[in-house]
Amino acid sequence: MIGYHQRQFLQFPTMKQHKKCAEILRQLYEEPDSPLLEQYKNLQEWMNLSLIQSNDRKQISDRFHFHLQNAEMSCKEHNLLPQIRKEDTENTENPLYPIAIYLDHIRSAHNVGSIIRTTEAMRLGEIHFSSDTPFTDHKQVQDTAMGTSEWIPCHQNANLGDLPHPIIALETSPDAIPMNEFLFPEQFTLVVGNEEYGCSDQVLTKANYLVEIPLRGQKNSLNVANAFAMAAGEIFRQRNLRGES
Repeated sequence: MIGYHQRQFLQFPTMKQHKKCAEILRQLYEEPDSPLLEQYKNLQEWMNLSLIQSNDRKQISDRFHFHLQNAEMSCKEHNLLPQIRKEDTENTENPLYPIAIYLDHIRSAHNVGSIIRTTEAMRLGEIHFSSDTPFTDHKQVQDTAMGTSEWIPCHQNANLGDLPHPIIALETSPDAIPMNEFLFPEQFTLVVGNEEYGCSDQVLTKANYLVEIPLRGQKNSLNVANAFAMAAGEIFRQRNLRGES
């Protein structure tokens, strides 16, 4: 409960007013009909804000971010609105595709966590880590993966030579095949490489195919996690077209 009178609340600095509103909205997101709703309505009137509907979570979410911005606060994605985590499905019947994902000398734990999350979202396959890639016991990997590292088999210190063929490296190169022109096979290993120099020489000597994302801008590459997400989407699309669930 807030317990502020109008005069007392309006004496707070503007940033603190918005911070208090954001704190209420975090709770309203979980319980739209809680007694806090009336208090938030009062704060909206005192701050001359338009009223929002209590049962509309999109409005609550948008207003929550509005208050965060004006309070000059920032939150990690998984610390924003608690209800988001509760909407994850419990369906474990979708099998993983017979695809190996090999992380080749990736340095950023944030990128690793993002790749794990994308892999799980599409049930893409198992993930294999080179010896110097941050593993699932790294806190930032865990934070960014948002629990998905527990739902996807992850293998540390993997040997690329032991993984399924063909080996397909996601790499920018004059010899690479544009991803939209490449037909991904049923079983293969997809390699994504280092943020700075791409795939290592050891990988390139073993790769059966080089595949690149067609780009139109001056920058010739994307963040590795973003590039992986695009590749994952294309693989998912192709398998759906072939009727492979």
